Amino acid sequence: MVSGLDQARKLIDDAERVVVLTGAGISTDSGIPDFRGPQGVWTLDPKAERMSDIRYYVADPEVRKLSWQSRLAHPAWTAQPNLGHRALVALERRGKLHALVTQNIDGLHQRAGTSPELVIEVHGNLHKAICLSCGWRGPMQAVLERVRDGEEDPPCETCAGILKSDTISFGQQLVPQVIERAMRAALETDCLLAVGTSLQVYPIAGAVPSAKSAGARVIIINAQPTPFDEIADVRLTGPIGEALPVLCGG
Repeated sequence: MVSGLDQARKLIDDAERVVVLTGAGISTDSGIPDFRGPQGVWTLDPKAERMSDIRYYVADPEVRKLSWQSRLAHPAWTAQPNLGHRALVALERRGKLHALVTQNIDGLHQRAGTSPELVIEVHGNLHKAICLSCGWRGPMQAVLERVRDGEEDPPCETCAGILKSDTISFGQQLVPQVIERAMRAALETDCLLAVGTSLQVYPIAGAVPSAKSAGARVIIINAQPTPFDEIADVRLTGPIGEALPVLCGG
């Protein structure tokens, strides 16, 4: 009997242009909790969701102060790429990775060795800071040093505006060019591999049915059910760190 893992491996082996869509689930083995899972950040602490909403962030200095303390303690600063991240590097080395679309903001795909030009970060990157007023961008660690030195809500040094991580919060508009690039990649792939994502956040979740409609085979690896399980050619629920090396290795 052919296992789901074997079926998925064959789909990837036969594909020429694989597009991978990753969510928080691929980084949990690196010590970064997801949001909606049983041990997710918002599941365990619903108040934490307020810090991810731009309306609360802009309106309430106390929310910003909590957000800066949360950034100081974020596990991304010490997290290391895991076997799942490294497996996708192997997929690129095989010449099969067409694009890696990620909902994650931790930068672990690039740290693992995936070529930055292949990574499409639809929600931005935690390692950069941005001013909401003048658009200044700079390294997050420089701003965090100011927080460590006692500034609870550090303003922009250029215009005194509100600073935040250069990531997309609830209520903020996604970058149209980034989303367009991600959706175009979904239409160009012959095999879409969705890993560790609930596929509940739009518009990027729409990449899965778009790819399927364009003729691509679809593989979903996620511990929890997703809205697109029924259209997947293969659906896997096992540990990502075990499945991806088997699927992506040479």
